[in-house]
Amino acid sequence: MSSANSMSLFFSEKFKSLVPYTPGEQPKNREYVKLNTNESPFSPSPRAVKYAAEAVREANLYPDPDSTELVGRLSALLGTNKECLTVTNGSDEILNFAFMAYCDTSHHAVFPDITYGFYKVFAKINNVPYEEIPLSDDFKINLGDYIAVNKTVFIANPNAPTGIALSPIDIEKIVASNPDNVVIIDEAYVDFGAESCIPLTKKYKNLLVTGTFSKSRSLAGARLGFGVACPEIINDINTLRYSTNPYNINRMTMAAALGAIEDEDYTRKNLKSIIENRAFAKGELLSLGFTVTDSAANFLFARHPDVDGGTLYSELKRRGVLVRHFDGERISDYVRITVGTREQMEILIEKIKEILTLARLK
Repeated sequence: MSSANSMSLFFSEKFKSLVPYTPGEQPKNREYVKLNTNESPFSPSPRAVKYAAEAVREANLYPDPDSTELVGRLSALLGTNKECLTVTNGSDEILNFAFMAYCDTSHHAVFPDITYGFYKVFAKINNVPYEEIPLSDDFKINLGDYIAVNKTVFIANPNAPTGIALSPIDIEKIVASNPDNVVIIDEAYVDFGAESCIPLTKKYKNLLVTGTFSKSRSLAGARLGFGVACPEIINDINTLRYSTNPYNINRMTMAAALGAIEDEDYTRKNLKSIIENRAFAKGELLSLGFTVTDSAANFLFARHPDVDGGTLYSELKRRGVLVRHFDGERISDYVRITVGTREQMEILIEKIKEILTLARLK
């Protein structure tokens, strides 16, 4: 992204102060152990690859705007009705639709101060008033802050970048106490150890649960998200989808997703490996003196008393390992580490030991 100083003279005044979301580095000039963007370390499933390759033969034709087969298969997998599900170009698209549909000057948005950075961007680009509620000192959501808040609630569960999850029991309290506002639960990381709130969508008309194939199903590059809610909310989202980009899911992505659904055993095997590798890496980090949050996601959020987050990030990068560092005041001492293969985690720990040894010699 170029700097704001390079914007044209014609750029609308309403966007002049917009600070865009900063995606994680995607380096092109060097091979890294890439642990910075929460991608899966595993390739897409064999059927996903096969079906996508076959689908490209018909790329001259527009895809099905309703994603009929995919919606049917995915709704069955998730245990919901097809009228209660829609698919989008990554979960970012449906999150943006939610800001468009359920937030305005009478319905403000509310979300944690430490969470997915796109929420603030979506609020600003849609001219939505919003409030950021501070997490507690241990980075947990204070449930009482969202009870009867009477605003449109956005909660990532597990949260990012902390990885800490709320239980469906707690989330139900938030949903039930805000009957006049929609509550959006962003479950991008739910498959790695949290419990989904999708069953609650059958009980509450004001709950929208979003998900993605980017993480647990190894399709970050394919861009497939989804939303589950009552049929009326799904109709709202589809109205916006058809008003912006009705062919939002391309043929290859649809086909790859169908293959991934058929290869559910492959997904479960990979999830098991990532959860085991997360436990291994967390144990190693704790033994080295790190503080690590209780992550239920495919990443760890950690800090060390002897090395600040910015230094740890830059020293790891110099040694060929990429992690994510955020410069927010409360989290600048932390790094977020994507959980990769066991070999990648062992390399990470080896490089961290080198850095800590040098830090203690100074």
